[in-house]
Amino acid sequence: MRALAVDLGSKRIGLATCDAGGRLASPYATLERTRDIAQVHRRLAAIVADEEVEVVVVGLPLSLDGSHGPAAVAAQAEASALTAALSVPVVLHDERLTTVTAHRLLAEQGVGGRARRKVVDQAAAAVLLQTWLDGGAPMTSTAAPSGPPEETPTRATRP
Repeated sequence: MRALAVDLGSKRIGLATCDAGGRLASPYATLERTRDIAQVHRRLAAIVADEEVEVVVVGLPLSLDGSHGPAAVAAQAEASALTAALSVPVVLHDERLTTVTAHRLLAEQGVGGRARRKVVDQAAAAVLLQTWLDGGAPMTSTAAPSGPPEETPTRATRP
């Protein structure tokens, strides 16, 4: 299944896609956020058509405790608007810590500050999409914690 992840931000929108088999997410692009929401939605609709996307996964920025703050409410409203603007299903997926994970992964790859700012949104979208794919690609919105596995601390056991 071909999916497009959308990481909504106040200034930029990160996008990621996956392979046709729905196994591997990859950064796709970063769109500049404009006040013309309809224009942004038309650009997303064009990407959906060009990339033969079958589902759009919108990041749901829940608070660390799992509650719905203002950002989550705004994401839900935008996902509803996208549902009306796009010809494919739109689902919400928990995006907690995706940007933190993306920053860390880019830093580990040696991507510096200015260069990192240019790609972090699409990298965060790729993290979001990969967690959605790894979670079985649920077609219903999820609000349960499903953060990236990299964020789960591991402990060494002693013999």
